[in-house]
Parts: sequence; structure tokens; C-alpha cells
Amino acid sequence: MRRERSGLGPDWHVGGELAARYAAGTAAESDAWSLEKHVEACGACAAVVSSAVRAGPETGPLLASIRAAVLERAVQEPRESVVARAYAGDPEAHESAASPAYADTATATRTGAAPGTGTGPGTGTSTGAGTTGVPPRLSRAARVVWAAGPALRGAWLVALVVVALGAVALSYGAGLGASVRPLLLVTAPVLPLAGVALSYGLHADPLYEIATSTPAGGLRLLLTRAAAVLAASVPALTLAGAVLPVATGGPGAAAWLLPGLALTLAALALGSFVGGRRGAAAVAAAWLAFVVAPATAGGPAGAALMAGASPYFAGPAVQSGWAAGAVACALLLAARRRSFDHLETT
Repeated sequence: MRRERSGLGPDWHVGGELAARYAAGTAAESDAWSLEKHVEACGACAAVVSSAVRAGPETGPLLASIRAAVLERAVQEPRESVVARAYAGDPEAHESAASPAYADTATATRTGAAPGTGTGPGTGTSTGAGTTGVPPRLSRAARVVWAAGPALRGAWLVALVVVALGAVALSYGAGLGASVRPLLLVTAPVLPLAGVALSYGLHADPLYEIATSTPAGGLRLLLTRAAAVLAASVPALTLAGAVLPVATGGPGAAAWLLPGLALTLAALALGSFVGGRRGAAAVAAAWLAFVVAPATAGGPAGAALMAGASPYFAGPAVQSGWAAGAVACALLLAARRRSFDHLETT
């Protein structure tokens, strides 16, 4: 990068040599991250990088073939839609397929011109929502919710609320009292795993391919969405545990936090090898087999459940073990961070 100074202070810009190394995939990781962050706000440098990528011996032909395929598909899909409606007996479809306007639109799509103008892209009249009907700008709150990932926009958030409120209802409404707290303790660490599995990956996120190709994709986006899952689950489950009746000698309401963090990091680390969904499923299965099953062996409620769950949550030594496991998983995740830059295919 070259550094230029102006009256507004230091300003960094991308030079041609760095852009060429970035396009060839030989730029150092720190330089690549700085470049990717910079071009999000600098159009001039984005143009430099774009030119370098298009001029690359490998990336140039690849981008050209992708563009040709997209344009061909964009022309073909409207034609297929109109023809299908015509076969279905829609008289308007017959007129659309034969109209000059339809042919003009198809030609404009192939050439990049605005329909009916013969000019390049951006010269025609367009609406604020564009051709997709989606408003060009969302509110800040809507962007934050969208960036948080699919988990916070779907059934997982509902399930989290149901578990938290259900525990309170069972304790006070059904008369189960203090026996609900150990049940919540062994359940709480698994809920963030489900949220993480639904937040990122080929089978979870409909925008996965697009998100992975962005400068903020990969591990950074995964960690952002995992943090959003934890930000929703930690207060909900901890507050639910805090209002439950306290069992004598049992773990506190926050005793599940370190186990939950360790399991979440373990799922992320394992996901770098086998994919996010499989990693979360494997960790959840291990938790059920080695913690939940032994804890409930003496009975699913009451003092027996508390006695079975306490060895996995209570005491400084146990909590230190979970903390050490979380640190180990975090180190493995850092070592495997580049694996999230590639698309999952299974």
C-alpha cells in the first residue's frame, strides 16, 4: 500500500503491485485483510483491485465466463417464464412473448444497455427498489438483525424463548420447584450449538455463497453470528435460571456459561474440518452421551438429577477445566481460520 497525506490526515490507498499480488493470491494475510477492509469504503481502490483481478491470467477468464453465464441465464429465465405461462393458456403471456418490448428487454440484458435507450447500464429510468422490489436501504436496526444471521430470524429464537419461559412455568406453574434448575443446566449449553449451526453454512444460510465471497465473510462473519447467538442465549437462559428456586448445594444459575462457551468453540473448531452443521451435531451428541445421560441416570427430576448434574458444573476445578477446554478450542479455531474461506460443498 502507498500512504498519502492530505489536510484531513493520513490516508491509505492500494497500489498496483499490491493489487496484482492480491489478485494472484500471493499477498500476505495481513495485507489482504487491510486491502479488503479498505476497498469497502474507497471506490477508487476498489476499481484498481477490480482491474487487477480482471487482468489476471486465471481470474480474468473465470470472471468473464461467469458474467457470460449470468447474462445468458438472465435472458433465458424470463423467456422460460413467459413461454410456460403461454402454454398454460395465459393470453397476456402470448402477447408478451411476441411484443417488441420483450425482445428489446432481452437484447438490453445481453448488452448491458437500458431497455429502449441503446445506452449503457445506469442510464435508464429505474425505481428506488430496483428490479427486485427490495428497498435499496434498510434501517440500521434491520441491517443489524440481518447481519446477525438466520438463527436470530427464525425458529431458533422462538425455541430459546420457549425454553427459558417454559422452565419458569414448570417451576412455579407446575409445582416442580427447584428440580427444574438442574434440568435447565444440562439443556442450556446445547441451545447455542443449534443457533451456531443455523447461522452459517451451505445448508443453513440462503445467502451463504454470497456472504462467503465478501471481504467480511469466512471466520469473521461466523464469529460475528456466533457472538449474536451467545448475546441472545446467555441473558435469556441465565435470567431464567436466576429466578428458579435454588436447590441446596446445587450449582448457580451461571454455572452453564463456561460449558456452553466451550461447547460452542468446540463446534466451531470441529466445523473447520467437517462443516458447521456436522460439527455442531457431533458436539451435541457427545454432550448428550457423556453428560446428560449420566446426569439423568438416577432420575429425571428432583435431588437425583441435581446430584447427577453437579459434578459437571459445580466447583472451581470443574469450571477451570471447561475454561481450559474453551481456550484450547479457540487456539485450534485460530489455527484453522483459513478453512472458512472456502465454500462447503456437502
